[in-house]
Amino acid sequence: MKFFTDLKRRDHKPAFGGLEIFKYIGPGLLVTVGFIDPGNWASNLAAGANYGYTLLWMVTLSTIMLIILQHNVAHLGIATGLCLSEAATTYLKPAYSKAILGSAMLASISTSLAEILGGAIALNMLFHIPIRAGALIVLVFVIIMLLSNSYRLIEKWIIAFVSIIGLSFIYELSLVNIDWGQATMAWITPSFPQGSMIIIMSVLGAVVMPHNLFLHSEVIQSRQWNLKDDKIIKKQLDFELFDTLFSMIIGWAINSAMILLAAATFFKTKTPITELQQSHKILEPLLGGQASVIFAVALLFAGIASTITSGMAAGSIFAGMYKEPYDIKDNHSRLGVIISLVLATSIIFVISNPFNGLIFSQMLLSMQLPFTIFLQVYLTSSDKVMGKYKNSPSTRIILYAVGGIVTALNIALLVSLFL
Repeated sequence: MKFFTDLKRRDHKPAFGGLEIFKYIGPGLLVTVGFIDPGNWASNLAAGANYGYTLLWMVTLSTIMLIILQHNVAHLGIATGLCLSEAATTYLKPAYSKAILGSAMLASISTSLAEILGGAIALNMLFHIPIRAGALIVLVFVIIMLLSNSYRLIEKWIIAFVSIIGLSFIYELSLVNIDWGQATMAWITPSFPQGSMIIIMSVLGAVVMPHNLFLHSEVIQSRQWNLKDDKIIKKQLDFELFDTLFSMIIGWAINSAMILLAAATFFKTKTPITELQQSHKILEPLLGGQASVIFAVALLFAGIASTITSGMAAGSIFAGMYKEPYDIKDNHSRLGVIISLVLATSIIFVISNPFNGLIFSQMLLSMQLPFTIFLQVYLTSSDKVMGKYKNSPSTRIILYAVGGIVTALNIALLVSLFL
């Protein structure tokens, strides 16, 4: 039975009144929490602490690319009723689909590692719980949440978590002096400071995340009404765009706030950041005890929320390999969730430097990303897959340009590592 069957009423025609659009806000926020996760915290704090405002442009570029990609992959889910993983298994040769989806599962494990580790670090900050014990606590809590709660309830939890994280950073920013003129220029002016490529790529991998593309194509189907009515599908596509724009802009603001905070505190005082616990301790004398506690609480919520969504994404990818939709009651979906979360937790037990683990996990995501992007473009440009809703020539050009930029940045990263 499909995970969203109880939510889909295909024979029902919604009114699409003025307030109807608010019923469609939710799937985008599940994606948003994925790119305000602990991996982002590490990447953004490192960017701000080491380079001040100069890497803010990467948040802007990444968010623009994210909006384009997430909007496009959501179209796949709306128009076909298939998630990205199901569509790949259905329309690609088995050798190709298994290779790409296998790499996506590895990326999901890397993602889950960052999410669980971030939650564990937050527990260490707040209650001095050892990192490994904290990772087990986060793992158990998230698995219970995923196995016992419905999608709608999880979605409400995620919206609450995102709200808490956003309010926390508004409070943090109110305590520091930001050079808004310099920040504004940095948002729109590309800059490549010496030695910054690893941080740039980790920011990219932390914002444009492969697992979120798979997740969005699945969860957007919770808003489907009638796949046979073109007018309803077109309305869905319009409402999805609003949800995506609204949610991604919130993510852009929170990611920017992390860099701004780090630039105004750590970079200004020439304080290098090598671990999240360190940033928590340094914030206390700089901004006061409340700021450091709020920082840790927001990190905890980010870790838990993003671990939930990364687990859902892994379940969707794994189930899609068997041409099945995500359904937590189904063995393949449950197995995908457990593989991702348990293997990620196991890796945490052998990591010697958690902060570097966060940074490099995000860099690995950026290296897998081109494969997912070109898979997505191929499927959404196919008349066989999408029918009348396939990508227009101009949309294909834009999507291939995004894939080309991501690939070029990955090549630049590899060059920087070996030179």
